[in-house]
Amino acid sequence: MPRAPDISVVINNYNYGSFLPRAIDTALAQRDVRAEIVVVDDGSTDDSHAVIAGYGDRIRPVLKPNGGQASAINAGVAASTAPLVAFLDADDWWAPDKLSAVVSAFRQAPRAGLVYHRLQPSLSDGTPAFRAIPRSLCSGDLSRRLVRSGGRWPYPMTSSLSVRRSAWDDAGAIPDRFRISADAWLTGVVPFVTEVVALPEALGFYRIHNNTWFRQQDDRQMLARRMAHWAATADVTNAFLAERGRSGRLRVTDHLDYQAAALRLGHEGHPGLPRLLWLALTTPGEPNPLRRLRETQRLVSGLRHPVPDSPQTRDAT
Repeated sequence: MPRAPDISVVINNYNYGSFLPRAIDTALAQRDVRAEIVVVDDGSTDDSHAVIAGYGDRIRPVLKPNGGQASAINAGVAASTAPLVAFLDADDWWAPDKLSAVVSAFRQAPRAGLVYHRLQPSLSDGTPAFRAIPRSLCSGDLSRRLVRSGGRWPYPMTSSLSVRRSAWDDAGAIPDRFRISADAWLTGVVPFVTEVVALPEALGFYRIHNNTWFRQQDDRQMLARRMAHWAATADVTNAFLAERGRSGRLRVTDHLDYQAAALRLGHEGHPGLPRLLWLALTTPGEPNPLRRLRETQRLVSGLRHPVPDSPQTRDAT
């Protein structure tokens, strides 16, 4: 009888058939670990189904109607069997020792339910785009930091996140409203139920391309969408905390990125420049004082330039 897997890999995919093979191949190529690979296709209309079928019984396919990233990840976790679960976006890929490092970290920290590492932002040909992210790392009990910062911290992205199944069960499945950026639940709510371990190595690669969130330069539409996302994440987190009888609530007035976007867009009730600069210099959302200073300098530089209209608006004029 084959031994049970140490860790399950959940790959979520929607119309990334051209990227998906690299993600699957690097999950299958992991060294010194027993892993099961669950590939969830969220109603793709490209060749993703054919790509998935080509791997035969080396992976466990989950084919579902389109429902968004949260529903895809939830379906993948439900289909998985290991006590640990690692997440991988279909447009990213991993280093070959990623899973063994994650499994080792969980074994060394039995109280931790969330392990993450840095990702190397890279172009599709593998060329590094800029330094590994997040720059600052946070471990331990992060709940107080999240409350004081409005939920902002140097959080990792989906392809660097792994959870203990007990922590996943404690937090609950990701709400379906997170059709994109479902990692906001993993990085925003899971730290309230468990300790966190950060690994300093860049054990994965974040593909830079013109996807839903990435832009070389933020435009007004993108900033507005991000503000709405941050506000929704705070609302969902606060509802979770209230349901659990936990003290403390997130306030977007403490969220530096939200407040900076409000000022740049000229929204009513924005904090004003003096308040924003003080928030940037003192925010617990960035634990490194030198990086807080650099963020403040970049913020001041960005405020000198108007936010461009969205591409759709420019095309219509």
